[in-house]
Amino acid sequence: MAQIGKRITRRGILKAGAAMGLAGGALGGLSRPAAAEDVVYVNTWGGPWTVAEDAAFYKPFTAKTGIQVRPVSPVSYPKLKAQVDSGVYEWDCTNLDTAIFKQAQSNGLTEPIDWSIVDKSKLAPGVVVGDGIASVAYSTLLVYRKDKFPNGGPQSWADFWDVKKFPGNRSLYSQAFTALAFALLADGVPKDKLFPLDVNRAFKKLDEIKPHIKVWWTQGGQSETLIKDAEVDMIAMWHGRAYSIIDQGVPLEVVWNGAANNISYWMVAKGSPRAKLAWKFIDYTAQPEGQAEFASRMAYGPSNPKALALVKPDQLPRLPTTEEHLKLGYTADADWLQANLASINERFTQWLAT
Repeated sequence: MAQIGKRITRRGILKAGAAMGLAGGALGGLSRPAAAEDVVYVNTWGGPWTVAEDAAFYKPFTAKTGIQVRPVSPVSYPKLKAQVDSGVYEWDCTNLDTAIFKQAQSNGLTEPIDWSIVDKSKLAPGVVVGDGIASVAYSTLLVYRKDKFPNGGPQSWADFWDVKKFPGNRSLYSQAFTALAFALLADGVPKDKLFPLDVNRAFKKLDEIKPHIKVWWTQGGQSETLIKDAEVDMIAMWHGRAYSIIDQGVPLEVVWNGAANNISYWMVAKGSPRAKLAWKFIDYTAQPEGQAEFASRMAYGPSNPKALALVKPDQLPRLPTTEEHLKLGYTADADWLQANLASINERFTQWLAT
């Protein structure tokens, strides 16, 4: 992964990210009035993510521009495609992981950046990739309950797979590439040798842990509930969500070893009737003050390096872009993922159903 907070390199961003598990779903018949000139609808992950965005971006943006922001969740690639295909838009802009964003762009679902609105001179080097603008860096990692393992819990994906040494209920993210990569790490593949993924080997390793997975979660809020309410004892989840629960007093341990490091991109849905408003909003989110506020609330790495000086000091060690965390985790090959996305997702879906 490129190190957001010092300098984002183009190569680092192009290779960053594993495709996120994006829940599907139809539009539900909900359309937005094309004439709403003072409202922009922002697709969001919900929960503490949306709360943090509201404080860091929505309210300040409205105060500055008079444009209202309406959050819509959950994030869904199928919904993005359905919107563009039908011309009925529930939301205007969204935040997608690198590989999913590149898939959306290659399938003609993204609106070109409106450079008459976005101030390129204020963007950090390397944050622009095609029709997207990098927003944050985040990680999917192993988290366990310390009250379940008072003498120390699993410290690697190999430990997560070791049901005898570390008995208990488990949960994994229902996303093909993340699960496959974690399986290979558990099987001894070095993190710098993960890609291209040995898919057959990964599924064989997944076969071992499948009977012990209580829940394959699909939404961030679901992962929070599972570990917070002790329905599971260990889980793969987004680091910002884990720290949010820790701050509520839940005894969790975050394990950065083997973390999947990703970059998320802002993009506008192709054909959105409020594309200009959406680009105004995205331009605002690229500024350091809002990014620092978001990082101070969710510990996600800002794409604007000037934001680091404004982040609350107690959150800095939690950022996924520290030297230590970057060394412990891995960065997926987004180009490889994009090329193999459809076939691996199909196989993973069939595997889960059997």
